[in-house]
Amino acid sequence: MLMQVESGSEAAAATAAAVLTAPLSLEGGLAAELRPANLVQRVLSLFRNVRPGSDLSHFQLPATFNLPKSQLQLYGEGVYCVGKDYLRRCAKGSDSVERFAAVVGWSISTTRPPIFGFAPYNPVLGETHHVSSGSLHVLLEQVSHRPPVSALHATDDDGEIELVWCQNPVPKFHGTSVEATVKGMRHVKLLKFSENYEIDCPNLLIRLLPAPSVEWSGTVRIVCKESELEAELIYYRSNAFLGLGGDPRCVKGKIFSSRSGEIICEIDGHWDRIVSAKDAKTGKVSVLYDAESAIADLKTPVVRNQEGVSPSESVVVWGEVSDAILKKDWERSSQAKRRVEDTARRLDRERNDKGEVWIPKHFSLSQDKNGSWECSPLETSVPPAPIIVPS
Repeated sequence: MLMQVESGSEAAAATAAAVLTAPLSLEGGLAAELRPANLVQRVLSLFRNVRPGSDLSHFQLPATFNLPKSQLQLYGEGVYCVGKDYLRRCAKGSDSVERFAAVVGWSISTTRPPIFGFAPYNPVLGETHHVSSGSLHVLLEQVSHRPPVSALHATDDDGEIELVWCQNPVPKFHGTSVEATVKGMRHVKLLKFSENYEIDCPNLLIRLLPAPSVEWSGTVRIVCKESELEAELIYYRSNAFLGLGGDPRCVKGKIFSSRSGEIICEIDGHWDRIVSAKDAKTGKVSVLYDAESAIADLKTPVVRNQEGVSPSESVVVWGEVSDAILKKDWERSSQAKRRVEDTARRLDRERNDKGEVWIPKHFSLSQDKNGSWECSPLETSVPPAPIIVPS
């Protein structure tokens, strides 16, 4: 079934080269370049005919509101686009508490500055994204379109780390705001220690009125059954009124024993600045996470092997759309986006007419007894990618 999508993408690949854009970072330079005039009024106009409570998973955005990248790329960038290597530090901890604290720090590093008024493309079914950063190789696939489910698998050459994610964003309109709940679980496996860390995601809250803003919020839980440790991180919402006051990027939490509930350390700070950990016994304070070292001055990935880039690769599927957006050619971007989406709809109709069931290429997809989606990689490791992050 995947070959159908790839053959549908080959025509686009023939006319659109891979287009890679800067990752979201503390600077937010890409968004500043794209920001149109009267942005707030334009955003409000999008929701004039949308009822409160509506699911926006398949809401069609004009290209003028798109970041020049797919949601798959944004998920991937949270793993492979990073300054200080917080992920590798997880596997170097001398004991279970040190490793757990490192995983907490790494999970915060995947939180990137959201941008009001812009959203990535909704990935099409079968779309993939494959990038290497040093010895870490990351592969993503859009394994379902209705509902939208994205899967990620990452491994390193040393055989120390494996990541497996399955994420299903559910954005809903609430009249004066949009809140996206990210369902699914992220697994970090430290193979040498036979430790599996289960991590969920904060929600993304977009306020339209009275003052426009966008922020991460909600509670993130991290659990390692092998070490009997847990963490609870609370991403606090701003209580600002008309844009004044509030502290929207504050994060607080704790690491504690699953068995006794004893607090091991307290966590406090701001995910876009410094997050510290205070030892509950000694009172010693240490830096758990430094955003400046992790998500500032991030490098844009580059194509190392053009022939190895798959026609289903995100930066090819959306290449012409992204190129037009970067050049602010809005008519061409709208036409190119429509072609991508029309092709995906046509292939879906053809499968339905033939009675075919979509089967992902790189993952198996299932639902647990609670209806949550689960993704399992079909291969034990991810091969080196044709797209790399420069060292």
